[in-house]
Amino acid sequence: MGTDEQTSQDGDRVRREKPLTPEQMKDELTRRGHLVTSWEEIGGITLPTEAIATMYKIGVPDSEASPTVFKMWFPPGCTIEAHTHDCDYSEIILEGSQMVGRTWLYPGDIRIGLANRGYGPLVAGPDGASVLVIFANGRWPGIPLGSKSDGSTLATPEITERFEVN
Repeated sequence: MGTDEQTSQDGDRVRREKPLTPEQMKDELTRRGHLVTSWEEIGGITLPTEAIATMYKIGVPDSEASPTVFKMWFPPGCTIEAHTHDCDYSEIILEGSQMVGRTWLYPGDIRIGLANRGYGPLVAGPDGASVLVIFANGRWPGIPLGSKSDGSTLATPEITERFEVN
């Protein structure tokens, strides 16, 4: 189908057959000035922790200034090491529950964080957790904290390879 937004004869949007790449998103945004898509069309990847990540940028995907949005699914008990980010961010629990440090968060809870302030570990509750994370810009990669954090649960290389413009 290509990257053009297409509509059927009755005006309904036709879904793309393959996940959108960041390059396709950039091309369409540059050409048309807007893009209509969905989490399904963007596509997710399963990370080494079995978490599923989907990500897009608000604006042109290769701009570091573009806010970055993640939808994450963490399976029950999934643990993400203590870390920080090099930009401000906010997290919204959509479904399930997640413990951040010693505090449990539930659907509708919003956590707002400042750049370079550590938190964690994150532990998904018994039903897992679906979380929307919004970063102020493109400096989202997690920075591991502490001697027990090696960055392996942050999956930065996997996420970057799939969702960043190469």
